[in-house]
Amino acid sequence: MKLYGSPLSGHTHRVRLFLSLLNLPYEFVQIDMRAGENRSPAHLARSPFGEIPVLEDGDVTLADSTAILVYLASKYDDSGRWLPREPLAAATVQRWLSNASGKIAYGPCVARLVVAFGMPFDHERAKSIAARLFDALEVELAGRRFALGDQPSIADVAAFSYIEHAPEGGVSLKPYPNIRAWLANVRALPGFVPMTATACGLASETY
Repeated sequence: MKLYGSPLSGHTHRVRLFLSLLNLPYEFVQIDMRAGENRSPAHLARSPFGEIPVLEDGDVTLADSTAILVYLASKYDDSGRWLPREPLAAATVQRWLSNASGKIAYGPCVARLVVAFGMPFDHERAKSIAARLFDALEVELAGRRFALGDQPSIADVAAFSYIEHAPEGGVSLKPYPNIRAWLANVRALPGFVPMTATACGLASETY
């Protein structure tokens, strides 16, 4: 397998984390977003919208981080634990995947893009979205080790990267002990690999 992406991308880290949790070997090909490599003809042939990450697995080429998580869980997790089929568990995973592409993307992800990369987005709006999301997750994760309870799933993988790195966008995790405990539980999983911190992250408190 080949994975095209960036070490500073939370979307990329989701897939790198899950590949490691599944103990799947792959080649990482770095795409320099600042240099516009994601808009090169070669990359656009893999990802028509210029997105990262992109996974190549044999004759399969797939973009979109949450879609890649579903693909990997469906193909390589024989236990079925990472993408359960029980109706409520499956629906809960889907809700978290939707949050990863929605509230997480427009909240802590965008806030980080503003602070760490100087992107011209509305920082206050992103922080407000993140705060509302974290308020809700703090309640949901009370008494739970993971999104589904005691069992990790791709819901946790999809949500982890940008929430852990929210402080890089000026969003503190100090008010959220349940979220911080959940992050620690994900970090404790066998095969966990961290995401590269930006200069903002290295210069700031973790939480």
